[in-house]
Amino acid sequence: MATGQIFSRTTQSLFYNFKQLPIQRMLDFDFLCGRETPSVAGIINPGAEGFQKLFFGQEEIAIPVHSTIEAACAAHPTADVFINFASFRSAAASSKLALKQPTIRVVAIIAEGVPESDTKELISYARSNNKVVIGPATVGGVQAGAFKIGDTAGTIDNIIQCKLYRPGSVGFVSKSGGMSNEMYNTIARVTDGIYEGIAIGGDVFPGSTLSDHVLRFNNIPQIKMIVVLGELGGRDEYSLVEALKSGKINKPVCAWVSGTCARLFKSEVQFGHAGAKSGGEMESAQAKNQALKEAGAIVPTSYEAFESSIKETFAKLCEDGKITPVKEITPPQIPEDLNSAIKSGKVRAPTHIISTISDDRGEEPCYAGVPMSTIVETGMGVGDVISLLWFKRNLPRYCTQFIEICVMLCADHGPCVSGAHNTIVTARAGKDLVSSLVSGLLTIGPRFGGAVDDAARYFKDAYDRKLSPYEFVESMKKQGIRVPGIGHRIKRGDNRDKRVELLQLFARTHFPSTKYMEYAVEVETYTLSKANNLVLNVDGAIGTLFLDLLAGSGMFTKQEIDEIVAIGYLNGLFVLARSIGLIGHTFDQKRLKQPLYRHPWEDVLYTK
Repeated sequence: MATGQIFSRTTQSLFYNFKQLPIQRMLDFDFLCGRETPSVAGIINPGAEGFQKLFFGQEEIAIPVHSTIEAACAAHPTADVFINFASFRSAAASSKLALKQPTIRVVAIIAEGVPESDTKELISYARSNNKVVIGPATVGGVQAGAFKIGDTAGTIDNIIQCKLYRPGSVGFVSKSGGMSNEMYNTIARVTDGIYEGIAIGGDVFPGSTLSDHVLRFNNIPQIKMIVVLGELGGRDEYSLVEALKSGKINKPVCAWVSGTCARLFKSEVQFGHAGAKSGGEMESAQAKNQALKEAGAIVPTSYEAFESSIKETFAKLCEDGKITPVKEITPPQIPEDLNSAIKSGKVRAPTHIISTISDDRGEEPCYAGVPMSTIVETGMGVGDVISLLWFKRNLPRYCTQFIEICVMLCADHGPCVSGAHNTIVTARAGKDLVSSLVSGLLTIGPRFGGAVDDAARYFKDAYDRKLSPYEFVESMKKQGIRVPGIGHRIKRGDNRDKRVELLQLFARTHFPSTKYMEYAVEVETYTLSKANNLVLNVDGAIGTLFLDLLAGSGMFTKQEIDEIVAIGYLNGLFVLARSIGLIGHTFDQKRLKQPLYRHPWEDVLYTK
C-alpha cells in the first residue's frame, strides 16, 4: 500500500469498459482545474479499437481505444491509474490483469457484488506488490485541483460548490460514495475544502481500508486535518483506533460512524452496503464511535453535530497558524453541451437531415405515421409499406396489389440480360453479395430497365397534349428519340409479352380509369404497322399504368404526379424488383460453386 500521495495534476488513467458520461466528467474536471493534459490517456473496450471523440474544454479530442489491457498499458506507459467500469462478473479478472502490469499503481473497481474470494485475492496481490486498490463498490476518489475518478463528486455544479477545482487542507475518507459527495459539500462550507477524498467502497472486503488512507493522509504535508466517515458493520474502524493509540497519526482526526439508529430495530438490519450490517456489539456504530473517541479522535454526539466538529477543528488550526486558508479563485466556465443547451432552451441549432417518411424516436418505429405494430396486425403487405415510405399515403388495396404484381413480374428476366450477367460474373469472381448486387444494379439505365420513367413522362405529355398516336410517334422520330416503352428484342405482335397482358388485365379489372394505358395501346397499334417488334413492352405497361394508378386514385394532384415521374419513382420500382432476382443469381452461383468466369474467344470478333 502506498504511504503518501497517489494522485497529482499530471496523473493519467486508463478507462476500462467505455462509458461516455463518467469519462466526459473527468475531462470537464481536468479543464476546470486548469490541467494541461487530459487525465484519460486511453480507453480499453474489449474487442474494439480506434478513437473516441470527447471534449476537453472547448476542444474536441480523440482518445485512443484499445482492445486489450496489455496493448493500452504498452501504448500509454505514463498512465498509472486503472479505472475499471466492468460488471461484477468480469471486474475481478480485468483488475487482476491490470495489477500485473508494471505501469499500473492504482486500480479503482466501480462494480459492487464482486465475489468476496476474488476480492481477497486482489487485496493480497496488491499488498504484496505495493499497489493500491480502491473499491469494489466505490465511486472512486478525487484530489482537488488535480485528478478525479469517474463520477466522483457528481456534476460540475456540485464540484464547483464543493470547491474541488483547487486543493484545500482536509483529507477525507469514507466507505460511501453517496455520502462522500455530501461530505465534500459539508467540508467546503466550514473549511477551505478537501485536498484528497476517497470512497473505499461498501463491500465487506474493501481493497484498501479507512486506516490505509488515513495513514497516507498523515504523510501528505498539504493535508492538515483528516475527516473520517465510517459505518456500522465490520471492524475496519478499529485499525484506525489502533493507529491513533500507537501514535502513528499526529494530525487531528474528526470521525463519525453512521448507523446509530440500528439499535432502534428489534432485529438485525442490513443497510445499503453489503458491509453495513452489525454482526455484534463491537460492530455497532456506538461501539466504534466510543472507541475512536477514546483513542483521541474528535467524535461528535451525532451526525448533525459532525459539521460543527469539523468547523471548530479547522478554526483552531487556523488560529494556531497551522493552516493558511486557501486564496479563492474563479474556475473557468465549462462549455455546455449542445444537447443540454437545446433542451434547456438556451440555444437553437439547425438540424442536418429532414425526414418525413419514418420516425424511430417513440416506443416503436412508424412508417408515414403508421406504427409498426399496426402494419403487422392489420395484415399490410410489401405494397402497403412501399405506399407509406414512397408515397406517404395508405393507398387503396388495388394500388398496393398492383405494386406487388410489378415487383413479382420484374423480379427477374433470366441470366442473359445485362444486369443478371454482371451479377453472375461478379459473384463468380468471389465477390460478396453487396458487390455482386450493385454490379448488376449499375447496368440499369435508359437501355435496361430504366425506361419506365421515360415511358411515363413521354406518354403523359403526349396524352395531355391530345396528340394522336401518329403525331406522337412521328414527332419523336423527328427528334431522333425512340419511343420509350415500345419495342422488344424477342416479343412480336403475334407473341405478346405475358407480363404486359397480366398487368393490363389487372388494371382493366380493378382500376377506375386506364386512359394512359389505352392510349399506349393505340400507339402500339400504330407502331406495329411499321414493324412487328414494336410492341408495348413491360416498361411501357408499368409506366402508363402507374400514371393511371396515380391519376385514378384521386389521392395525388397533377403537380405531385409530375414530381413523382420526374424524381424517378417508377424506375425505383424496377430497381426494387430486380434486386430480388440479382440476389437470387448471386446465391445461385455461390451455391453451385461456379469458378471465375472467362468469356470464350470464339464469342469475340477480333478485328483491326
